[in-house]
Amino acid sequence: MTDSSSTALAATRDRLLDAAAQLFYSDGIGVGVEALCRAAGVSKRSMYQLFDSKDEVMAASLERIAPTYWASLAPSDEDDRPPRARILHVFERLEELTTSPGYRGCPFVAAAVELKRPDHPASLAARRYKDALTAFFQQEAQRAGVRDPALLAQQLTIVFDGASARAVVQAGALRGIAATTAGAILDHAGVVDQDG
Repeated sequence: MTDSSSTALAATRDRLLDAAAQLFYSDGIGVGVEALCRAAGVSKRSMYQLFDSKDEVMAASLERIAPTYWASLAPSDEDDRPPRARILHVFERLEELTTSPGYRGCPFVAAAVELKRPDHPASLAARRYKDALTAFFQQEAQRAGVRDPALLAQQLTIVFDGASARAVVQAGALRGIAATTAGAILDHAGVVDQDG
């Protein structure tokens, strides 16, 4: 394969995954291959040269958006605030995201819930993302010196997912409830503003 063929194939793959991420998020996983290819401006033949199935496209599109979605939520690597502030930053950013008219919830939860198959490639991609979110919370909980950082991390992940779902069900912004709820859980665990 020539360099120009590889470049063209990579560009086609990028267009396909970008279109897939957008369509699956806005319209759900029922989007057909034809609609997906049309939105991406690629032929079905090209799609099947790159991926064996729509399922693989779904999983790859989730993997592709994971770093960008995380960057929209996470404190920067240079953020040296205490663990409580870094954790609450994630919930404050979630609340900001819910004010967008195009907000349809956490894309990873949305995909997994709609698929209803834990072994689906996109469900596995969603689980990896959620495990990474929980790992971030656990790392911060360990920094804070809490007794059971794994439990606290799981509780915070449940608050995140529940708040995200609530914003979708209620079709509106969270208005402080996610950060307040996370803050109450952190208070109960003894995570205060100072470094633990």
